[in-house]
Amino acid sequence: RSYAPGSPERKGLVEALAQMEKELPFEVPCIVNGKEVKTGKLAKQPLPADHAKHLCTYHEADQATVAAAIDGALAAKKGWEALPWNDRAAIFLKAADLVSGKYRYKLMAATMLGQGKNAWQAEIDAAAELSDFFRFGVKYVEELYSQQPVKNAPGAWNRVEYRALEGFVLAVSPFNFTAIGGNLPGTPALVGNTVVWKPSPAATYSNYLVYKILTEAGVPPGVIQFVPGVPEAVVGQAIAHPDFAALHFTGSTFVFKKLWKDIAQNLDSYKSYPRIVGETGGKNFHLVHPSAEIRNAVTQTVRGAFEYQGQKCSALSRLYIASSVWNGGFKEQLLGEVASLKVGPATDFTNFIGPVIGRPAFDKITGYIKKAKDAGGEVLVGGTGDDSKGFFVQPTVILTKDPKSVTMVD
Repeated sequence: RSYAPGSPERKGLVEALAQMEKELPFEVPCIVNGKEVKTGKLAKQPLPADHAKHLCTYHEADQATVAAAIDGALAAKKGWEALPWNDRAAIFLKAADLVSGKYRYKLMAATMLGQGKNAWQAEIDAAAELSDFFRFGVKYVEELYSQQPVKNAPGAWNRVEYRALEGFVLAVSPFNFTAIGGNLPGTPALVGNTVVWKPSPAATYSNYLVYKILTEAGVPPGVIQFVPGVPEAVVGQAIAHPDFAALHFTGSTFVFKKLWKDIAQNLDSYKSYPRIVGETGGKNFHLVHPSAEIRNAVTQTVRGAFEYQGQKCSALSRLYIASSVWNGGFKEQLLGEVASLKVGPATDFTNFIGPVIGRPAFDKITGYIKKAKDAGGEVLVGGTGDDSKGFFVQPTVILTKDPKSVTMVD
């Protein structure tokens, strides 16, 4: 949807934002076996565009809560995996309808306020991609289950049965996509697994809404356990459990490597061999060939680098370009386009660039800009940040002739 001025969707989203801003901060509990657990150990999810405010206060799971979540997931496993496939599929198709319909604007508002996405980025994430994950998940699992032996020996009939894993799945989701928050626990559950889900601290509220949607759609208590908390504590306890069966992860390369090592060190204590599925960041680039159409290359460079403040695994961070192309119109158009990008809160629909997710991200980005300048890089546009109210960094282009300079390799 376009969310153009005067459109019904713009009206609906503006109303949802206003209502959410009026009601915040929200309280988010852990949810174990379908029941709210309030540990009293509280943490806050700040608004990245106005860090004096917070979207929610959430209860961090303690050791007893994580243990109960694991035990509950294991207890729920037998009934859930025995449920006919069509019944599980129906639940996730209903969830997709709730995401794209009844809760569309509420999910988008939570993603805009809590994660700093503009309306378009929230639309393609919290509304479109999340519902697509659930619908396409059903389609692809149905295709998988239909793969059966094409020939049988005379007098014999062979059939493949796809079974859930032995144990529980740990889902560790990131801040940058509400959709991934729903997909990481949702897909394993779709095929009969039970899941302990630790959401990102910076996306707790939107992920809590996703959990509530899944519950409304019919996911039984215990199938997905919602346990926000300190990452090292929740994840560490889960991967040390003998019944740990799989990790479903999206996040940084550093954290994923550490988790892989920790799992390997625990290998002798597991009842089975855990599956490890992870997606991490990249260092993506554009190589602009002299035959490229300049206007299109500039547009795709700007979008690839600066949509959602570059906080995507697919974000562009390096540009390789011949001097003849650079000086043949590309430089002028690129710098003009970047300089025109409006920066500010996502609630102002004229802003293209919103805040970065929090203090660590702000300090890291501005720190790299300083490192690049200290190493001889030339800041052609941007290069500044303002954290007085929110965590805003101007879109920045740095020119270097050293392919191994800090911003080209880190």
